Amino acid sequence: MSLALACVCINTGRTHTPHTTPPSTSSFLPSSLLHSLSSPVSGLRISKSEQRKMAGALDEGKITEYFRNKSVLITGSTGFLGKILVEKILRVQPDVGKIYLPVRAADAAAAKRRVETEVVGKELFSLLRKKHGDGFDAFIEEKIVPLAGDVMREGFGVNKDTLRELRVTEELNVIVNGAATTNFYERYDVALDVNVAGVRHMCEFAKTCPNLEVLLHVSTAYVAGERQGLVQERPFRAGETLKEGTHLDIDTEFKLAKDLKKQLDADGDLSPKDERKAMKELGLTRARHFGWPNTYVFTKSMGEMMLGRMLGGAGDVPVVIVRPSIITSVQSDPLPGWIEGTRTIDAILIGYAKQNLPCFLADLDLVMDVMPGDMVVNAMMAATVAHATTSSEPKKSRQQPPPPPKQADPPSVYHVSSSLRHPAPYAVLYRTGIRYFEENPRTGPDGRAVRTRKVRFLSSIASFHLFMVLKYRLPLELLHLLSVLCCGLFGLAALYHDLARKYRFVMQLVDLYGPFSLFKGCFDDVNLNKLRIAMASAGGPGLFNFDPKTIDWDEYFHKVHIPGVMKYVLK
Repeated sequence: MSLALACVCINTGRTHTPHTTPPSTSSFLPSSLLHSLSSPVSGLRISKSEQRKMAGALDEGKITEYFRNKSVLITGSTGFLGKILVEKILRVQPDVGKIYLPVRAADAAAAKRRVETEVVGKELFSLLRKKHGDGFDAFIEEKIVPLAGDVMREGFGVNKDTLRELRVTEELNVIVNGAATTNFYERYDVALDVNVAGVRHMCEFAKTCPNLEVLLHVSTAYVAGERQGLVQERPFRAGETLKEGTHLDIDTEFKLAKDLKKQLDADGDLSPKDERKAMKELGLTRARHFGWPNTYVFTKSMGEMMLGRMLGGAGDVPVVIVRPSIITSVQSDPLPGWIEGTRTIDAILIGYAKQNLPCFLADLDLVMDVMPGDMVVNAMMAATVAHATTSSEPKKSRQQPPPPPKQADPPSVYHVSSSLRHPAPYAVLYRTGIRYFEENPRTGPDGRAVRTRKVRFLSSIASFHLFMVLKYRLPLELLHLLSVLCCGLFGLAALYHDLARKYRFVMQLVDLYGPFSLFKGCFDDVNLNKLRIAMASAGGPGLFNFDPKTIDWDEYFHKVHIPGVMKYVLK
């Protein structure tokens, strides 16, 4: 996750002229790794027999056919990625069985309204709506089953009578867990409940589903924290941290959050704002104690550990972890440019469009690892089918006595990323942004076109802080003093408060995203590349393309992503 953040110059104090060609992996990987990465599959030799085996098990038709008559449960369906997944399944396989969508709602009627307005009512579904015409509503009514619940509660918080009446556990074949809180500075208790306890509840629920064929969990590639070099596709070990000499105990973390909550509740003098701040600070403190930069990626890492602990060897249900990098707007399918929410890299676009960021923290020569949302979903569907047990294989009831202990099978991990296979530097975002705004000038309050300005960058957090102190903090303090001496006359007080607000905004962004804007890791994608090879051997990806090499980054950002951000985010 990365984004260019506020500032006005690079180390030399001059406007930075970015490279016009993408950097090679040699710009951020140790030389000892380069030789092993020279092959198309990142140094791993896949035999022709293995390729034929994978090709025979995976192609466009088999992915589509797999979902025929399948019952799928998707958490996080009201989120950006969840909507794309729901739409894709319904469009490519109209004969899917049922798609169960647990959403936070008071009752069934409220759940149905949420799904209608926040999922199928979105413009993303316009192609599907056109395809079915007047029968669209009936089609949705037949295929989608909203469930009132809460992922933070046991059984997704869905009424047990409802589950029994709908025969959800008996008929369920696929679980996709996409529910998460992605707030970098979330309250620690909330982040634990959603990103960790939510995974535990999902695993407990999965054990009650005798016909479950695969469980896919959506994480993030940035559980790697601030690691440099090649980040491998492997699951976390129990208790593993990113800081040497520390050991993580998930139960202890829950107890710490619970104890602090009790203390805060006992202190009647604290305002709700102070309570939220205390909980947020606890999360950040614990994350950085173990080597993670923020609460979001820390709790997502614990969620992966919880998944491995509860299902990593639980029998015949394959467990898949998909770790996307920065997810950007839909590239082509079904609505190019469609996006919801602010991606980290979009902060530079929004700040530039609003002209409220004076400068940016970024090294334009570093790689920004991005993947369009539709490609991420395509990879998720391919991985689901590749790992699912077939319906012809006998299923053991999760409610039967457990089998004799055996060595646990760790979850399969996929990095859905582009930094290794088709890297794009931040310079691409910068130059295409300049080009877009020159061709589509913004208008000011007076209706006149706003001149597109060049932007300057600082390439380290230390130099950024020094610059901000000298360029803004000291003048701000002088302005404040002058405002006090003049009793706020001449508009000085209003000017001070406006500039101080912008200064705080910039510094907050740096604290939030600084470690990611200068991220120097590279995500290995050997496992995902095996899926690509299988798809290519079977005649190409077709409907399920997730190969970033097929993307012209300049074309994508200039004509798809940036216009999408301006249309759907900066309304």
